[in-house]
Formats: sequence, C-alpha cells, structure tokens
Amino acid sequence: MLKYISGIAYRTYELLLSKEVIHSNVPEHIAIIMDGNRRYANRAGKLINYGHAKGASVTEKVIEWSHEIGVKQLTVYAFSTENFNRSADEKEKLFELIGLKFDELCRDERTHKRKMHIRAIGDLQKLPSGLQESIKEAEKCTAGYDRFYLNVAIAYGGRQDIVQAVRKIAEKVDKGQIDPEDITESTISNHLYPVAGNAVPNVDLIIRTGGDERVSNFLPWQTAGNECATYFCAPFWPEFRKIDLLRSIRIYQERLQEKKRVMIRRNAILLKASEKKNTEIVHSCPANNVRGI
Repeated sequence: MLKYISGIAYRTYELLLSKEVIHSNVPEHIAIIMDGNRRYANRAGKLINYGHAKGASVTEKVIEWSHEIGVKQLTVYAFSTENFNRSADEKEKLFELIGLKFDELCRDERTHKRKMHIRAIGDLQKLPSGLQESIKEAEKCTAGYDRFYLNVAIAYGGRQDIVQAVRKIAEKVDKGQIDPEDITESTISNHLYPVAGNAVPNVDLIIRTGGDERVSNFLPWQTAGNECATYFCAPFWPEFRKIDLLRSIRIYQERLQEKKRVMIRRNAILLKASEKKNTEIVHSCPANNVRGI
C-alpha cells in the first residue's frame, strides 16, 4: 500500500513539475556526465556490466524525455579517454553494449519519427573496428535529420578535442587555406569534434550524476564560453529519474530568471544615474537672456 501511495505521489509531482518546466525557457542543449554505473553494480553485489546495462536503459529514457520536453541537442558522455585505463574485459563488454545501442537506435522507429540526427564525438580511431562500423551506420542512417541531435561523446577528452582542432587549423594556415587574421571563435568551434558537419553548439545545462561535483574534461569549449548552468545530483546514473531531469531544468530556468532580475536592476540604476546627471547639467546652465525687439 505504501509503495502504491508513493507511486501516485511521484507521478503527481512529475506531472506538476513537467507543466512548470515546459511553460518556461527549456535549454536547447543539455550535456550529461552519466556517472555511477560501476558503483551502482557494486552496491547491488553485481558485476560491473550489470551497471552499464542498467545505465544504457536509462539513457534511452533520457533521450525520450529530452525530446518530449523540447530539447534540441543532447550530448551524453559515454566513454572518456581516461576510461581506456580500465580492464580489458570491462572495455570489451562496454564497447559491445555501446555498439548494440547504436545498432538499435538505427533500427528504432522512434529515431526516424523524431528526425533524430546521431553523431559520435571523439577520437573514434581508438575504438574497435566493429564499434566504428556501428557508429558509421547510425550516423549514415540519420544524416538527413535535423530536428533533434544526439551527440555521443566516446573516446572523448575535452583538452584533446581542442588540441586536435588547433592542429587542423595550423595545417590549413600552413597550406594557405586560412589567414591567421581571420581566425575567430567560430573557426575553432568548427574544427572541434565532429569535424565534418555542424559544430556541437554551446551547452546551456550540464548534468552530472553520482554525487561528484566536477565536469571531468567534458566539452570545455562549449561549456566555459557559455557560462552554462551546472546541476550535480546524488543518484547513480541507473537511478536517474525524469524528475531529476526536470529539477535540473528548473535550476537552469531559475538561473535565467535571476540573471534577468539582475539585468533589470542594473539597467534601472544606470537609468537613474543618467537622469540625475542630465538634471545636474540642466541646472548648471545659465538662464538664456531674452531681449525684446
């Protein structure tokens, strides 16, 4: 009975929170550090792969929720360059799981109904050939879509991304294809992963699960330059719920509202100071002499 009542309370709260969030500014680009799969498995007394499988199921739900809410770009951190230090067995099974999910996304009717464009960002040459093929096929079968973007960061490191972009730009400068004077922020953005096609845009909201409060070298160019909101939460990734996503978006919206209030107060102060200055100037001017004709 208690579980039933708790379920009703959760669904009611989720519904109210959904209505509240949808009727305000929804972030266009959300990036998620999906942390806690291994700790979730350890706590349950299961093998690590159990945690990764549970986490992958949650990722599918988050894609659905994000599209439903109106998010335009979702970037998920699937595998970092540092993760290559893990055991060979864990990496092998994780790469198999990720490849399977890419294959499923390509076949899933919802992918095509959503017009979802799938892209992988990272040093893909470091991945097993089978996984590379799955990525290529998923990118190919969704290449014509542009309503919703799913960016999967795999074999990805933020600093490495910037380094490879600088190298490519330097090569073009050396070949005379780019004038150094013409290099702008857009030039750098357009040479970040994925190099081909539209650049990954600035991030509005970054979420990290698992309790750690750090961004782990994730999309540094797209997050730092945009002063995006950051939401850290305690649940391990396999425990992440829709209300956790909705709460993070509400934090983003509250931050926007606070920035708007600060801007209004600042403009009011400037306007008042300007009016005071103009009044002082008027009073300091000598009265005009008027002569009769």
